[in-house]
Amino acid sequence: MSAGWRVTADRGTAPVLRFSGVGRVYPSGEATVVALDDVTLEVAAGELVAVMGQSGSGKSTLLAIGGGLDTPSSGQVLVEGTPLGGLNPSALARLRRDRIGYVFQDFNLVSGLTAAENVALPRELAGMSVRAARREALVALREVGLVDEVDRFPDQLSGGQQQRVAVARAVIGERRLLLADEPTGALDSSTGQAILDLIRARVDAGAAGVLVTHEARFASWADRIVFLRDGRMVDSTGDRDWAEQLLEEAS
Repeated sequence: MSAGWRVTADRGTAPVLRFSGVGRVYPSGEATVVALDDVTLEVAAGELVAVMGQSGSGKSTLLAIGGGLDTPSSGQVLVEGTPLGGLNPSALARLRRDRIGYVFQDFNLVSGLTAAENVALPRELAGMSVRAARREALVALREVGLVDEVDRFPDQLSGGQQQRVAVARAVIGERRLLLADEPTGALDSSTGQAILDLIRARVDAGAAGVLVTHEARFASWADRIVFLRDGRMVDSTGDRDWAEQLLEEAS
């Protein structure tokens, strides 16, 4: 059942994620490719923002920069007030591990670890005991409907099952920021809705969420929808009627 539309209240606190004039340029032979161009965006605790746009519009680049996996060419990115550009590699890795849950489009599972071990890995790296981390991993895997696959390796799982393992790994622990790149791409409709319900529940519990999707039905779970075109933000809305009209045009 769809979570429907929500209006995000003004919480009077600093946003969990803030982009300030962010640009990203990549070299391409003798030319350059502009992936992001002067993007300014804020995502508050308890708010889910959907990012839509055509292929090559900059959606995945925006997510990678927000998660500290890529570096902007200009502008600044802050997570809970901390500028990512000011962190050394170990501090950045610690922030990503402890505070940011990331669902990769290609899953990024460790082939030599079971489903439970993949999900537990961030908690173990944070210092939790193997036994306690496994307990949390089993809860997360149960939430994504994989209770019978916990001891299987990635190559023993279907694409949809691997995607659900990736989602479980992203939501385990007390993540303050959830970044999901097409988290329902390999899933059937009912499973996709269940995954969005889980992400929505984590956001409603206080996390900030950014969801990259090309499907209007999943974008409708968000509080706001941001449209990217050629690396620039062209529309952002929390108004239901206007958003539904834009989504019809994007479908």
